Amino acid sequence: MREYTKCRITPKAERSAKKGHPWVFAEEITKIEGEYRNGDIVDVMSSKGRYLGSGFINDNSKIRVRIISANANDQFDEAFFERRLRYALEYRRTVMGEDFTCCRLIFGEADFFPGLTVDLFNDILVVQVLSLGMELRKNMLFGLLVKLLGEYGVRVQGLYERNDVKIRLLEGMQEQTGFYPLEGIASDACPTTTVITENGIKYNVDIAHGQKTGFFLDQKYNRQAVARISKGKRVLDCFTHTGAFGLNAAFGGAASVTAVDISGEAVALTRANISLNGMEGRMKAVEANVFDLLTKLVDAKSKDYDLVILDPPAFTKSSSTVANALRGYKEINMKAMKLLPRGGYLATCSCSHFMKEDLFIKMLSDAAHDAAVTLRQVEVRQQSPDHPVLWNVPETYYLKFFIFQVV
Repeated sequence: MREYTKCRITPKAERSAKKGHPWVFAEEITKIEGEYRNGDIVDVMSSKGRYLGSGFINDNSKIRVRIISANANDQFDEAFFERRLRYALEYRRTVMGEDFTCCRLIFGEADFFPGLTVDLFNDILVVQVLSLGMELRKNMLFGLLVKLLGEYGVRVQGLYERNDVKIRLLEGMQEQTGFYPLEGIASDACPTTTVITENGIKYNVDIAHGQKTGFFLDQKYNRQAVARISKGKRVLDCFTHTGAFGLNAAFGGAASVTAVDISGEAVALTRANISLNGMEGRMKAVEANVFDLLTKLVDAKSKDYDLVILDPPAFTKSSSTVANALRGYKEINMKAMKLLPRGGYLATCSCSHFMKEDLFIKMLSDAAHDAAVTLRQVEVRQQSPDHPVLWNVPETYYLKFFIFQVV
């Protein structure tokens, strides 16, 4: 006899749960049988009392229950979570190979740890905890992670929490950052900066102040794809952030690289990364508004670049702002297409889940029409496999990446 509180849900929510989607929204719960505290594990039941799964409940969240298992025999003890963590780590060791020591180890729902993100940078773990169920169990989870990584030869020196995300407030938690005290780890002696190597290129990573967890790991292999077509090219890397795409182009043999970002901090970081890799003679960083710069170059009928890279931040973070985002995406892509000579190359992407692939493709087609060019598709790519996509959870698919030749 199961002792968990039971939550009965609507037929619509039942169909979603049967397909494997882990979220149950507040309005989808019709009846709760038993008592619970926020963050507890509850059983999700159909309207007729059939078991559908178990997950964390939180009255503060619009996502009232986050399902973590559909197996009625699971016992949610430390052994259960250790198996889950080991499964996630073994997956990364398989798909990332030598890149295991700088990759995303846990990607939330895609690894059946809703609201938990864990990135590994050499010997430092950077963590975001965005659901109460994970928050209440993080001490156990962090300890298990350190133990398991030790078995793989990674001796963790520090675990830093980047819980400076407003989603935590919606979950009834406070924002906070800092090293998490773990037994056997002297985190207070651990620096908040490190140097990682990705694709043979070195980067300064600031885990305390850098965006998200300090570095965007999801474009790792897309940067390699850009490097492969960069030899001899004059490259314009827009929204450069850390200079990563531009540096890959430079290492790929680009004749010159101009990296642009509106943020002075990003430009300073890019310049530091250029110097770190000895690329001062081939690459430069410029502080400018990309929209304004592209307009200026097009108006001047410039043909100074053979390859334009567009890696903008997410223009939309909700379904209500997709229309405005589409206009922004179209503007930069159309101007990049106009800027390129016939035979030039465009690498372009969207990192927003809400910008669906079909919408993004239509936008690119419309931009090409307005720019009076034809696009020859070179490659279509996604996020790197340490950010896995679960087909039954479309929210896990967010990064769309295309390379075209403009003909």
